[in-house]
Amino acid sequence: MAARLKDKFLNEITPGLIQKFNYSSVMQVPKVEKVVINFGLGEAVANSKILDVAIKELEIISGQKPVITRAKKSIAGFKLREGMAIGAKVTLRGDRMYYFLDKLFNVALPRVRDFRGVSNKSFDGRGNYTLGLKEQLIFPEIEYDKVDKVRGMDVVIVTTAKSDEESLELLTQLGMPFVK
Repeated sequence: MAARLKDKFLNEITPGLIQKFNYSSVMQVPKVEKVVINFGLGEAVANSKILDVAIKELEIISGQKPVITRAKKSIAGFKLREGMAIGAKVTLRGDRMYYFLDKLFNVALPRVRDFRGVSNKSFDGRGNYTLGLKEQLIFPEIEYDKVDKVRGMDVVIVTTAKSDEESLELLTQLGMPFVK
């Protein structure tokens, strides 16, 4: 599956982007650099067992071992101390990244209830796209019976595009289901 998306990028998308944006070199064509998947777990402050379950789910979804994210500052109002574990994240590159994107675009997102497409306004001005998912159950690897709590996650797609327009075209060509 990953090879299919990578081959599509090299053989079909690259020539189309060169023609549309008048690039003089193949090296100017924007590429997907990495995908970062982040679980923010504020409730892990009270119960550290939640973090173990979330890490296991993130590992199943991404196929890679997550890194625990820790609090940078102490915040008394949230009963948070500096260095406490408050989330997990995974950075995907290469074949794993293409495999995850293919799974996200073609399997997971269509499983979202009342799905009409993702917003085309979630770009950051530098060509990167952020997508918030409300539940981890849309991924087929997660078994419904074994989920203790529905958790949301952020998926950040980092590209080498210089503008949002270039990034939008790249992701559209890759098959991201944007709102029509």
